[in-house]
Amino acid sequence: MLLMRESYQETAVRTLAEPVQVAAGSIGSIRVLRGQLLRITAQGDGAVASLFGFSLADPAVWLSVHHTRVFSNSYLLGSGMRLVNNRRRPMMVLGKDSVKRHDLLLPASTTAFLAERGYPDEGCLDALRGELARLGMVVPKLPDPINLFMHVKLTREGEILPETNLTQAGDSITCRVVMDTQFIVSACNTGIEGNDRPAPLLLSVAENLHDFNAE
Repeated sequence: MLLMRESYQETAVRTLAEPVQVAAGSIGSIRVLRGQLLRITAQGDGAVASLFGFSLADPAVWLSVHHTRVFSNSYLLGSGMRLVNNRRRPMMVLGKDSVKRHDLLLPASTTAFLAERGYPDEGCLDALRGELARLGMVVPKLPDPINLFMHVKLTREGEILPETNLTQAGDSITCRVVMDTQFIVSACNTGIEGNDRPAPLLLSVAENLHDFNAE
């Protein structure tokens, strides 16, 4: 049920974005319209997908990991969970999920942070800034991401402990998008132990689940 469309009247011409390949260590973006499905697929073992989203109508409205935690009263993503924006309105609903391990707590890496830890890579936040410039989007701030596929756990004492990433090539999540959104997805190095070997990602959009069978 959670991957079915809500009732609404569509007046604009609907388009379907072409699939986007995101190379390991890089960033990519894809437009998804209300009612469409977004699938993010790991194309290599150990993949992490740092997910950002900005409303196409107003880039000052973005996918907010902080509001999502409060809205759902959880730091864990689960099937049927609504991911909300900084206005506390749903942007997408989590449906199919083959991994069921995602991080809602850690910020995006920066180039400076990675350099301090001995990584020669571009940070996720710096890559996001560059992608926004390429798209011609001006946003009031750079939000923290939802780190899909990242393996961490929270102890009773409040410690965040990285765990070895068990994501395998072919693993994916599928969400129903409920707001016209520009999604930006980073496959950059997170700098987090056990989740620091970037792998490529595939971003794809469909109207219905069976449409993904053509991938």
